[in-house]
Amino acid sequence: MLNMDTLNKNDVVSEVAQKTGQSKKDTAETIEVLLNVVTDNIKNGRKVNFTGFGSFVVRKRKGRQGHNPRTGEKMEIPAVNVPKFKAGAVLKQAVK
Repeated sequence: MLNMDTLNKNDVVSEVAQKTGQSKKDTAETIEVLLNVVTDNIKNGRKVNFTGFGSFVVRKRKGRQGHNPRTGEKMEIPAVNVPKFKAGAVLKQAVK
């Protein structure tokens, strides 16, 4: 049975700091920089790939016809860019 507890960013920082011997402050700064690098690059149309772990990309979601759930009135939902993560082979195998 899977453990469905949720780790937040602080939990990850604590665990990484403990495993690397770095301070929590330095670890938090490093993780923040990593997240910013991934975000900035996918925002600019680049794919970010961590071999075996997975890839981060931006995909275009097409515009479509929808309806307002309160009024039932039809409305146009515009096209948007959405972030996507595709798990790599090593990650997929680890969670099997």
